[in-house]
Amino acid sequence: MDIQGVAPLLQVYDMPTSIRFYRDVLAFTVWASSEPGDHCNWCALRLKGAEVMLNAAYESDKRPPVPDPARIAAHEDTCLFFGCEDLDSAYKHLLNHGVRLQPPKVAPYGMRQLWFKDPDGYGLCFQWPANQEQQDEWTKAYGIKSQIVA
Repeated sequence: MDIQGVAPLLQVYDMPTSIRFYRDVLAFTVWASSEPGDHCNWCALRLKGAEVMLNAAYESDKRPPVPDPARIAAHEDTCLFFGCEDLDSAYKHLLNHGVRLQPPKVAPYGMRQLWFKDPDGYGLCFQWPANQEQQDEWTKAYGIKSQIVA
């Protein structure tokens, strides 16, 4: 098999809010959608090698007035991990866009991580290897060139 990538599909309560978050805050580009504009039922977003698809959890005429708490609670089981070398800049950027999060920290397994949630409560983690040996292995395995100038 020659697998080239993965694009998780997330069910979202309010499509325009989710699109604005992924596009305007995280800098993804909408490259396909079921209808033009932010009020579509499905869209695919891309940022460099990362892809995410969003799907409206409800037809527009059947959407409840508020999100179902049980459904949102189930989102706790889902987290998307993205490679992000400059976590300090990402942290500042997200804070400037009103995202609630704590500063990056190093996980016990050696990844420096920045955790937060999207508007639907899905976990998002930006991460990068914390030590040089792991960074060298990571960048080689994924064909990444450092974006940070020393």
